[in-house]
Amino acid sequence: MTVILGMPGQWAGDNLEPSDHYTTKIGGLPDWPLPKEDIRPSLLDCSVCGGRLSLIAQVYAPISTEILTIEERVLFIFGCLKPNCGSSPFSWRAIRVQKLHTENESHVNPQEKVVPKTTSSVAVSMNDWWGDSDNSDEDIDLEALGKALSEAGSLASQSKKPHGNVKSPLLRAKTTVVDTSVLPCFYIYTEEEPSSSHVTSICSSYSSLSIKGKSDIENESDLALEEIWEQEHYEYDKALTADRTYLKFKKQLDSKPEQCFRYLFGGNPLLAAVEIGDPGRCRLCGGVRHFEMQLMPPLIYFLQEATHAPQIHSMENWNWMTLIVYTCSESCSVLRDGDKSNNGDWVVAEEAIVVQTEEPLSNSDQCGYFK
Repeated sequence: MTVILGMPGQWAGDNLEPSDHYTTKIGGLPDWPLPKEDIRPSLLDCSVCGGRLSLIAQVYAPISTEILTIEERVLFIFGCLKPNCGSSPFSWRAIRVQKLHTENESHVNPQEKVVPKTTSSVAVSMNDWWGDSDNSDEDIDLEALGKALSEAGSLASQSKKPHGNVKSPLLRAKTTVVDTSVLPCFYIYTEEEPSSSHVTSICSSYSSLSIKGKSDIENESDLALEEIWEQEHYEYDKALTADRTYLKFKKQLDSKPEQCFRYLFGGNPLLAAVEIGDPGRCRLCGGVRHFEMQLMPPLIYFLQEATHAPQIHSMENWNWMTLIVYTCSESCSVLRDGDKSNNGDWVVAEEAIVVQTEEPLSNSDQCGYFK
């Protein structure tokens, strides 16, 4: 299985910019596939201070296995921005939202990869243009195809990092009532992690995290950002004792120093510390949970780059090295007794987050989790 990396794409034109649940992004507002009123309010509250949680990441994550195919499936990761909450494992929450599925749903080729499908404001599925093989004899709209290729090429040629001057073509949100702090929003594109044979040495710095530009002014800005990054609190070489576990973590991070998350459904997480908490069992079906994805520390850097001063102060308390998300290994759609059935075909399940921190906490909190 290949690890899929979530890489920073365009900044949203507006942090409240509406999208859909097929979009993978960092920050902004969640794009629920069902009415927000059908989400239990307590799921969006911090268990430490009782305040409202902010969206950290939204990941469109359909799965295909030998026995199950779920196209409509999204992971939402929330965190608290209050200064006294960021370091607590109980201020984080993972929510899985998916459509009900049955055993009669179509099976797929077991050799197909299980990866999160992501959508940006200009991403185009080429299957939509070519159609199924059974319709290969139908006329192809060459003009539409050319436009699609042009848009895809334009996306690939743009900076691979969030850039404040890039505007999304999505319509901006109308007047929206927001009851929580909203983090800067940027979209995510994915790529496969390089094979281990290409990761031959540990990089000495994270200078590639700077935003690259085309003009001399932007180049000067790059140098300034590098200096800022060097002054950041997240000094990885000093964060943990340089044991083999941490060195492996740093080596993989250095191979793609812009990675905001890692995704490998049913695989193994990249640990920053040897000890890890028990994610527990699924609260819906009682089945075991397994690893699905983890947030990586460059995400903090990109958010701080565009965040206003008060929020930056709050994120200074985020001393995590990685947030590891565990989900039901069956990705079940069981409704708990007493749950409302007005969600239509949607199931909302709370999953588990294991927090590995930069600096050791107490024995009970060092590898805490929320489930």
